[in-house]
Amino acid sequence: MNRMFRYGWILGMAASLVTASAWAATLADEIQAVSTSDPVAERPASPMATPGQGLDVAEEFAKMQAQIDELKVSTATPVGFPAAACSPAAPAAKYPSVRLTGFFQADSGWFSQSDANRLAVGIGVIEDGDVQDGSDFRRARLAAVGDVWDNVSYMLEMDFAFPGRPSFMDVWLDIDVLDGDSHLRIGQYRQPVGMDGLTSVKDMTFLERGLPFAFLPFRQIGAMWYGVNRTQDITWAISGFRFPTDVYANNVGDNGGYAMAARLTGLMVDAKDGGAILHVGASYSYLDPANDQIQIRNQPEVFVGENGLASLGPAGVPSFVPPFVDTGQVATEHVNLLGAELAGVLGAFHWQTEALFANVDQKGGPSLVFPGAYVQAGYFLTGETRPYNRSAGVLGRIKPNCSVGKEGGIGAWELAVRYSTIDLNDKNIQGNRLNNVTGGVNWYMNPFTKFQFNYIHAMLDSPAYGSSNADIVAMRAQLDF
Repeated sequence: MNRMFRYGWILGMAASLVTASAWAATLADEIQAVSTSDPVAERPASPMATPGQGLDVAEEFAKMQAQIDELKVSTATPVGFPAAACSPAAPAAKYPSVRLTGFFQADSGWFSQSDANRLAVGIGVIEDGDVQDGSDFRRARLAAVGDVWDNVSYMLEMDFAFPGRPSFMDVWLDIDVLDGDSHLRIGQYRQPVGMDGLTSVKDMTFLERGLPFAFLPFRQIGAMWYGVNRTQDITWAISGFRFPTDVYANNVGDNGGYAMAARLTGLMVDAKDGGAILHVGASYSYLDPANDQIQIRNQPEVFVGENGLASLGPAGVPSFVPPFVDTGQVATEHVNLLGAELAGVLGAFHWQTEALFANVDQKGGPSLVFPGAYVQAGYFLTGETRPYNRSAGVLGRIKPNCSVGKEGGIGAWELAVRYSTIDLNDKNIQGNRLNNVTGGVNWYMNPFTKFQFNYIHAMLDSPAYGSSNADIVAMRAQLDF
């Protein structure tokens, strides 16, 4: 019986296949007839149609083909996951993109110090505090920037003048989270603290940032969420990072080593044509150093040095501008850094000011408060207006009205002045107090070539060696591309 049943089943399947083949042949003949017949001719009735009802074979075939395509999609999609719905995009072959950029700054400086200043800087030894005249490349950087997809960009920047040769600068990837209004940055980048620190070194009014820059964690490795509102008059950023990192963006240590920073800015006055700008901002940073040590120090707002393996200068004298203020290594639980900023533009005149306070929670000692502040202003004799960088919340790059060259212009000429101060004296830490007055003349030959002249009068107050001063003349040639 089983054998007879098996044979019967096979015969039944064969009959079904023959019937299906005959039906398919008939259907194919009908489709061929429809495709080759006169479109106005009456179509023959299908053997599958009910009496008195015609059938549009082409339409039925199209429906069957759609069902087959749908079946293919459903079987190709894993169970539990919806089919991908991608909107048309540009061909992926355009990614990744890359563009080479870079700049250099060649500096020269001449120093004149009082005897008391050399004693204070050399900690009681005049020769150790005798700052040498010199020239160097303050910065020499190359970077690759571009996109790896329509919502992921990157920057890989190295500096060949810093210790490390090359040293890591901005090395990050950036993800566009909300259609250009919000981004996630991962890697090493400038932390969102203060206006001065976030202004590009290529766009600075003076050779160096103000004295309070010594407080900033600056470039560290971490992740930052940042953005700007739709009207581009408010910026915000919050960052978590490891602290402190070396010249290769590395940090190790399981006793602390975590930090955060946040900044919020807004425009109180916003003339879209650039005629008038009033910027306000605030920032906060919490630092828990991995080695439970922190050191705050700075020199007058200039730097020339020699970082070779062996100094080529006179024996017994510094091969770089030594710090004028220095806390030394302070055993630290954590540091709270608070900052406030204000800036404005009115025609050819621009100005900005910041105040920063570092509260250091000593280990086994009293809490310390170190303040710093600066105010600076600039005026363009040739009538340019300094633009405002709305995405970064800083004053931006100058473009001369008429560059030197075939345009027949004289470039942009700017006069600038700054006063800055930092006080590292508090309780058991006597790191000195420094005040700087700086006058500057800047010549923007074209948007990518700039020459700067600074005169700096540094006034040092040392609890151990009294008041002293130093006078510095410095120049810079800068080119970027």
